[in-house]
Amino acid sequence: MRSSSRIFYPLLLLGVLLGGAAAYLYWFTEEDVHWPAFASMAVFYAIVYYIGARAAGNHGVKDNDADGMMLAGRNLPLYVAVFTMSATWVGGGFINGTAEYTATQGLIWVQAPWGYALSLVVGGLFFARTMRRRRYRTMLDPLTERYGERFTAVLFLPALTGELFWTAAILTALGATFGTVLGIDLTTAILLSATIAVAYTALGGLWAVAMTDVVQLIILFGGLALIVPFALEFTGGLEATWSAYQDKFGTAATLLPSREALGSSYWTWWDYALLLVFGGIPWQVYFQRVLAARDEDTAVRLSLIAGVVCLLAAVAPVLIGMVAATVDWSVLPAGPPPDASATLPWVVRYLTNPIVAVVGLGAVAAAVMSSVDSSVLSASSMGVWNVYKPLVKPALPDGRVAVLIQRCIWIVGTAATLIAFQVQSVYALWFLCSDFVYCLLFPALVCALYDPKANARGAVAGFLIAAFLRFGGGDATLGLPAYLPYPDDFPFRTLAMGSGLLAIFSFSRLFPNSVRYHD
Repeated sequence: MRSSSRIFYPLLLLGVLLGGAAAYLYWFTEEDVHWPAFASMAVFYAIVYYIGARAAGNHGVKDNDADGMMLAGRNLPLYVAVFTMSATWVGGGFINGTAEYTATQGLIWVQAPWGYALSLVVGGLFFARTMRRRRYRTMLDPLTERYGERFTAVLFLPALTGELFWTAAILTALGATFGTVLGIDLTTAILLSATIAVAYTALGGLWAVAMTDVVQLIILFGGLALIVPFALEFTGGLEATWSAYQDKFGTAATLLPSREALGSSYWTWWDYALLLVFGGIPWQVYFQRVLAARDEDTAVRLSLIAGVVCLLAAVAPVLIGMVAATVDWSVLPAGPPPDASATLPWVVRYLTNPIVAVVGLGAVAAAVMSSVDSSVLSASSMGVWNVYKPLVKPALPDGRVAVLIQRCIWIVGTAATLIAFQVQSVYALWFLCSDFVYCLLFPALVCALYDPKANARGAVAGFLIAAFLRFGGGDATLGLPAYLPYPDDFPFRTLAMGSGLLAIFSFSRLFPNSVRYHD
C-alpha cells in the first residue's frame, strides 16, 4: 500500500502540472501551440516520471538511507551503469551544442564529443578503480581526507558552479527545441521540464535517475536516427552534403588540428582540447556512477563503454549540423535559424514531417532530462555530505542526510533554472562548465589521490594561483574582463591548471603538516 501511494500521488501531481501548463498556454498566452505535439510530449513525460516514481518505490530511498539516495545502495549492475553514465554525458548541451558548432564553426571546433569521450576513458583507466576501492560517497571525499573539511567547502564552489552551468545549458537547449517544435515560450518549456526532472530525482535518488536514463537513452538514439534521413533529403543525401560542407568550410571540415585550418587559434584549440579531456573527469555526475557500481571492475568497464557510446551519440547531431550549414534556407518559408543555438530545433521542425519532429523533440527532451536529474542530484549530494554535515551538523544521522539532499535538489534545480533564462549560447556555457573544474578542481583531485605529501597549505596555494591565472584571461561568456596581458592564442587555462598542480606539489613540501590519508 505504501509503495502504491508513493507512485499514485506523484503521478497525480504530474497530471495537475501538465494540465495547468496546458490551461496556461491555452487561456493566458497568445502562443500558437501545436497541441498534438504537446499531448505526445505529455505522454512521454508521464512515462518517464512513472518509471522514476516506480524505481523510487522499488529501489529508492529505503528508510531514508543516504547510500540509497546518493549511490543506489552501491548496487548498480553494469548495463544500468553504462546506460546512466552515457545518458548523463549525452545531454541537451551535447546534442544541441554539437549541431550548433558543426553548422557554424566547422568540424574542427566540434571538440566536446570526443573530448568528453576521452575523459571517460581516462577516468576509467586512472581514477575509477581507486575511488571505488576506497568506498567514497562523493568526489570530494578524498579532498576532505587530504585537505580538511573547510578547504573542501571552498573546492565545492567550482564543482557547484560547473553543475549549475551544465544544467542551465541543457535546459536552454530543451527550451529552444520546445519553442520551435511545439510553439510554446522558452520560460514555460524550461519550467515544465525542470520541474518534472527535479521531482522524480528528489523522490527516488540515484535509482530513479538510473532507471529513467535507460529509457531516455533508447529514445534519444531512436529519435536522432529517425531525423537524419529526412534532413539529408534536403541536401541531396550524405555524399552531396559532405561535399557541400567541405566546400563551405575548407580545411575546417575536419576533426584534426592543423595550423592551416586554425591559423592564430592553434594553441587555443589545444587549450580547449585538454580542458575537455581532463576537465571532464572531476565531476560528481561521473564519480557518482563509479562509486555506485557493484565493484571495481564494473566501475572501470562502465567508464570505457560509456566513452564509446558518447562518440556514437555524436554522429547524428554532426550530420544534422552539416545539413543546417549546407541547406538552402531561402527556399523554406521559415528562413534560416534565428541564432546558432536554434540549429538543431530548426532542422527538426522544418526539415522533417510533423510526426518525425515530435519524435525528435522527444529525443532532445530525453537527453535533457537524463542530464538535469543527474546534475542536480550530484550538486545536492556534495553540498549536504561534504559541506553542511561536516561544518554545520557533524552528528547528522544518515536518515537526515537523505532528507536534506531531497530538499537541496529543489534548491539547486531552481537556481539552474533561473540561470537558464539568461543563456545565449548552449555550446559556450557547456565549455565553461569544464573550464572551472579543469583549472581549479582537477589539480586538487590528482594530488589528493596520487601525492602522499599533498596538504591543505599546498592546496590553498594551488587554488589561489590557478584562480589568479585563469581569471586573468577574462571570460566573454560571463562578461569578465582580462587583467593579465596574455598574448593572443595563449593557452592560459592549461597554464592555470599546470601551475596549480605544481604549486600543490611544491608548497606541500615547503610547508609540510600532518595529514590524514586513506590508504
